Amino acid sequence: MKLRTLVISLLSIGALVTSFNASATNEPIQPIQAVTPKNPDLVELGKMLFFDPRLSKSGWISCNSCHNLSMGGTDNIPSSIGHAWQQGPINAPTVLNSSMNLAQFWDGRAKDLKEQAGGPIANPGEMASTHELAVSVLNSIPQYRAKFEKVFGSDKVDIDRVTTAIAAFEETLVTPGSRFDKWLEGDKNALNKQELEGYKLFKSSGCTGCHNGPAVGGALYQKFGVHHPYKTDSKIEGRKSVTGKDTDLNVFKVPTLRNIELTYPYFHDGAVWTLEEAVTIMGKLQLDRDFNKKEVDSIVAFMKTLTGKQPDIKLPILPPSNNDTPRPQPF
Repeated sequence: MKLRTLVISLLSIGALVTSFNASATNEPIQPIQAVTPKNPDLVELGKMLFFDPRLSKSGWISCNSCHNLSMGGTDNIPSSIGHAWQQGPINAPTVLNSSMNLAQFWDGRAKDLKEQAGGPIANPGEMASTHELAVSVLNSIPQYRAKFEKVFGSDKVDIDRVTTAIAAFEETLVTPGSRFDKWLEGDKNALNKQELEGYKLFKSSGCTGCHNGPAVGGALYQKFGVHHPYKTDSKIEGRKSVTGKDTDLNVFKVPTLRNIELTYPYFHDGAVWTLEEAVTIMGKLQLDRDFNKKEVDSIVAFMKTLTGKQPDIKLPILPPSNNDTPRPQPF
């Protein structure tokens, strides 16, 4: 009986695997799925906080300043401008589809969006506030306290709830419905010949070794400069700054290629402005391959099919400050 039970179990597992393989895509990239918020009120509160510049010391910089949802979830400059016009050391990664990343920031120092959300608020080169000051600003505004009470069951405002709400909003910022997704889902007319040739080359050259999954990246760390070193003036060390290991020098989280035509300039130093140059550099440094112009143009054509439906965001109306609200502190 035990042997018979084992055989039946194995047959059942085999049938399940066969069924899964029949329904699953064989491609290294999977379509993005739309997100339905589990708690719309939490998401709405997070949206308000994402757009509220009063979380910054100056009252001028919001999350949207560097992760502009009208510009592919980034700011389209080499590195963001922070408090007192300080220029940051690294290119702002897109917030779109960031919930699919294995970790946050280029060096992966934040384990998730919630942990990431608290970083810029207290970073002296970014929003330059403190968690205590940001909380006191929100706590001074009755309309905000009412929102926190509705969402969390009490009007207590603390940084844990603030970052929980911001992360919940950011989790909704996905971009399904790209032409490539439609092709993956069976619309064989969604891509033209050049785009298909570009995808085939993208796979056969080894690009999908790092750029795979629904986000077409974001799922692993990789050394930038596998075959040849990347020449840059940037002093950013990548994962080494987190782990302290020399072997992690110039190791970065692989960026998503979703909406890549919108998120220029490219690389952690923001030094490359065109996809054509980025593809050429990546081919040489990561694959030891010299793509010719036709190959570059085909890969770029494919990459542009990864632009999905952008989040349709209605700007929130933020509650006003009052006599008790801490004043912005000038530069």
